[in-house]
Amino acid sequence: MRRPVTVVLAAVLFASSLTTMSAASGLSPADFVDPLIGSAGDGNTYPGATAPFGMLAWSPTSTRGDQTSTGAANGYQYDTARIRGLSLTHVNGAGCNPGAAGDVPILPFAGDVTSSPTADTTDATYASNFSHADESATPGRYKLGLQNGVTTDVAATERTAIGTLQYPAGKPASLLFRTSNSLNGSEDAETHLDPANRKVTGSVLTGAFCGRRANGGVNNRKSYYRLYFTAQFDQPFAGTGTWKDATLQPGGLDQTGGEGYATGADRAGRGSGGYVTFAPGSKVTMRIAISYVSLEGAERNLRAEQPSKSTVDSVATATKKAWNTELSRVDVSGGTANQQITFYTALYHGLQQPNLVSDVDGQYLGMDQKPHRLARGQDAQYSNFSGWDQYRAQVQLLALLEPRVAGNFAQSLYNYAQQNDGVWDRWVHVNGATHVMTGDPTAATLATFYAMGVRNFDYRGAFDSLYKQATVPRPEGMQDGGCPGQCVGQRPNLAQYLTSHYAPNDVCHCWGGAAETLEDAVADFAIGHFAELLGRTREAAELHARGAYWRNVYNPETGYMQARNVDGSWVTPFDPASDRGFAQGSAAAYTWMVPQDVSGLADVMGGKANAVTRLDGFFHDANGNWQLKGGGPLKYDPTNEPDIHAPWLYNELGQPWKTQETVRQLVNSVYGTGPSGLPGNDDLGTMSAWYVFAALGIYPRTPGSGELLLSSPLFPSAVIRPEAGAPIRITTSGSGKYIADVRRGGRPQRDWKLDASFLHTGSSLDVRLSETPTTWGS
Repeated sequence: MRRPVTVVLAAVLFASSLTTMSAASGLSPADFVDPLIGSAGDGNTYPGATAPFGMLAWSPTSTRGDQTSTGAANGYQYDTARIRGLSLTHVNGAGCNPGAAGDVPILPFAGDVTSSPTADTTDATYASNFSHADESATPGRYKLGLQNGVTTDVAATERTAIGTLQYPAGKPASLLFRTSNSLNGSEDAETHLDPANRKVTGSVLTGAFCGRRANGGVNNRKSYYRLYFTAQFDQPFAGTGTWKDATLQPGGLDQTGGEGYATGADRAGRGSGGYVTFAPGSKVTMRIAISYVSLEGAERNLRAEQPSKSTVDSVATATKKAWNTELSRVDVSGGTANQQITFYTALYHGLQQPNLVSDVDGQYLGMDQKPHRLARGQDAQYSNFSGWDQYRAQVQLLALLEPRVAGNFAQSLYNYAQQNDGVWDRWVHVNGATHVMTGDPTAATLATFYAMGVRNFDYRGAFDSLYKQATVPRPEGMQDGGCPGQCVGQRPNLAQYLTSHYAPNDVCHCWGGAAETLEDAVADFAIGHFAELLGRTREAAELHARGAYWRNVYNPETGYMQARNVDGSWVTPFDPASDRGFAQGSAAAYTWMVPQDVSGLADVMGGKANAVTRLDGFFHDANGNWQLKGGGPLKYDPTNEPDIHAPWLYNELGQPWKTQETVRQLVNSVYGTGPSGLPGNDDLGTMSAWYVFAALGIYPRTPGSGELLLSSPLFPSAVIRPEAGAPIRITTSGSGKYIADVRRGGRPQRDWKLDASFLHTGSSLDVRLSETPTTWGS
């Protein structure tokens, strides 16, 4: 089984060149998606079957010989071709390792189960190698041939999957449910085998996202959700068995027991599960569904999403159609086959999240650990919010293409905050508040949604709640629990922040005072604009003033952002390459993180000409060569969220042609096809969303705004079709990477930015390109 992308590419090359994705080509957007892009290196994507915004994702859990660890944060690493199961839940591109979920690995095993799989702590026996030649991944479907002789073919709906397992003749046919073996461990698990009804059911109590971090991870070694599953089979069980820790119980039907959240030897050999066997050579169809609410919920989900006559082919066809609906929201024409593959795979990854967490009956598990129903007017509850990452690009892509999903997501986050004593957490995993990263990204996110026209959420109630979080100190803001990395205070030491007008590094109870100040300044500017749009003039003035607090951590003596102590002194010794006072980034990188006031940043740097010279040095070495792939802490890092907007700053600094050449260089050299096609963690679609915007020649100007910055489009033609919105058409003429002229709706567009009305009314951009830099927009 060869990867379909190879087939697509061969077909394209056979036709000489790909110039359009017309109906005559027989190719749909989904045919250009390669889910394996980003599965090598640090991309942390997963190749398995999932539907748009799906709850379930059937994908491998790989092993390097340690049952308590995995090949990569999401369970799959392209260079680790050995698995111990295929799991039911995944999160795209999360950076913690192990990351999130990977719940209930299920292993087709061609052999007798003669010992406890949990006792096989090195995955020497109950695991299987495979070849990538026997792997096929397409949107909504995943096929894998294991070296043990079993082949699997699985398709997914939003909450369910259907798969066929073909066992080799003459060998025992077993199926292992490693129920307790979630990526981060588990507190408890239960497995129930029902031969009379050909059914396996169970659940795992888990959570612990980022629970192994050295910097405070123990704070997150806790449970916050129980995942229920039901699996039904079309073939009778020839045998059953269960295990707990090192004890195997052949013939057993019920078992319980978790692994804990420790690491290495403290967790190895613990856990429980069950297995069923079939006749040798059997072809078995399995239907499986999940729920975060109850077993009954999982069974309702299965009945609702898989009609009795469903097959792998029929489900895969329906899910591919669903993916084509999403991917067709941006129709690009022209370019090379590889550019189309890179683009549509980035769009695919960008629209994998948020993830559905409510059942078909509208129930979901709240942040208070209680079942809830959807709010009035809400279609679905969504979760998995990597706020610090997503608010910079992915949420804007979501708002542009799927504003109804964006509104449901906004309501979902508000629901969670109401269930969490009014606290909006930075990184929400399923229903868990994990506190990961820094700043107040939810404020920036909801303000962005509203500015981009999203209205299907309680935006007035949400604003009031976010404003209270930004203005009323809470006791946990004085705690150091989880610091750094997972500080429990959402607005840490807010009272001191409001007094000092920056986060003092020595008393901030945060992950770097300078980083916290810059993040909060962006968030305050964003919700200040939110307030302005709502007619809340007093709050708007207050918050806009706080959006300028970034100035208080810019040291004119060093020329960089720098942390300060509560007495006003600068934190020393200072090194622009150091992350002291910052979160996952250097002072050099964070110095550019003022998207809300680029002109003000240029002023403190001595003017726009000086700022441009410094920005040139951020992207180049001393000889003028590009430094765009993480050339050290003093250079641009395309995988680091605080500086991913930096290529677009040239627009406002008066030299937009440098944005055009820098963005095009990144598009052509940093992103690409193949497993290593992403520069780093996809961070729940953030890096992929960056690429989608860059290829279209537009980019969000600043969080909380609907304005877009302009650059040169990659494709000759693109049509953006927002859900229930007016289409936006972008065309180019001429050649080159520089803009010679832009017309919006037929009229000259002389500015380097588009106002928010461009998104709301639909329009056209006609871009004439040049081989050499021009003065357009300067």
